[in-house]
Amino acid sequence: MSTDKPAARTLKLKPGAATKTPADPFAPRRAPVRPPGPARAKSVSASAPRPPREPSPAFGADRARTGPSGAPRGDDRSRSERPAPRRTEGPPAAAARPARAPAPVPRAPAAHRPDLARVGNVRGEIRLNKRMADLGLCSRREADEWIARGWVKVNGVPAAMGQPVPPDAAIEVAPQARHQQSGQVTILLHKPVGYVSGQPEDGHEAAATLIGAPSQWRGDARTPADGRRFAPEHTRGLAPAGRLDIDSTGLLVLTQDGRVARTLIGESSGVEKEYLVRVHFAPNGPQGAGLVTQDVQAVFPPAQMALLRHGLSLDGQPLRPAQVDWQNPEQLRFVLTEGKKRQIRRMCEQVGLHVVGLKRIRIGQVVLGNLPVGQWRFLGANERF
Repeated sequence: MSTDKPAARTLKLKPGAATKTPADPFAPRRAPVRPPGPARAKSVSASAPRPPREPSPAFGADRARTGPSGAPRGDDRSRSERPAPRRTEGPPAAAARPARAPAPVPRAPAAHRPDLARVGNVRGEIRLNKRMADLGLCSRREADEWIARGWVKVNGVPAAMGQPVPPDAAIEVAPQARHQQSGQVTILLHKPVGYVSGQPEDGHEAAATLIGAPSQWRGDARTPADGRRFAPEHTRGLAPAGRLDIDSTGLLVLTQDGRVARTLIGESSGVEKEYLVRVHFAPNGPQGAGLVTQDVQAVFPPAQMALLRHGLSLDGQPLRPAQVDWQNPEQLRFVLTEGKKRQIRRMCEQVGLHVVGLKRIRIGQVVLGNLPVGQWRFLGANERF
């Protein structure tokens, strides 16, 4: 029995293995080292100035496909090594331009439509709306509305907007138009001083704001015209037929009826309007020397009275003859057939009179009567201007 011990086995280690430190699991990972390769072009820094770009050639033009050395560009070249596109001299060839779309087919010219009003004037005809207004059927605006709704016929044929008609044309109006017109109202208001007759201006209210149930005259409310009672729709489209300045008082007509408005303020209107005017004699102005406030009639020259009646002009136009008489030593009565802005006051200034009070008491055959200041009433069924 042999007593020899087995030889001890020797563990062979690789060179440098004993000095290798174990990897730290918490250490940050490093990017793997890329194997050496061909030289790569360096990117241009963003802060470095870039060379100006040359304009690209026109669409469809042939571009150079070669590198700086004239050799064909290979796929292995990077974008930074590509040469700048060559600038083509002159305009591109016509063959390289894209084909244009075919030109649109021109539209046929519209059929000639003559101006009906001009044709009518040549034939001695007038517009239908003017003819209806001249006949007193309605106003021009109402006529246009009725024509648009098909309520008007000319010689049995439905009328067209702007149609010229001869003077002897038979004009028929549908009952619907008459019914609409019968619902329109005309209101007589005793306008106070401080209210404007038209639209509000300079902080002053319009006279139309006084129209309402509380301000209706009691005498008219007991027996209203045609049995009418005030309703909110009576204020819609209510417009003054004539002006009465803010410093004046008296009769003011407001209406929804175009026929009434045409009668009172139409171009050919000759309706009389009567005023009572209190005056001072002021040959040098209301603040100047020689002012006379009592017994003005005694000192007012008769020649100036003749000018008031006829001979004055306003805005470069001669005024129509007027009736002017003394009611008492300090008050005049004017009857005019026109209504220019502040006409009586401006007429009096030209002859040395200063108006201190003005009141309108009559328009046509309609009188103010005992209607209180600030109140109104309906125009009676038997009243006509």
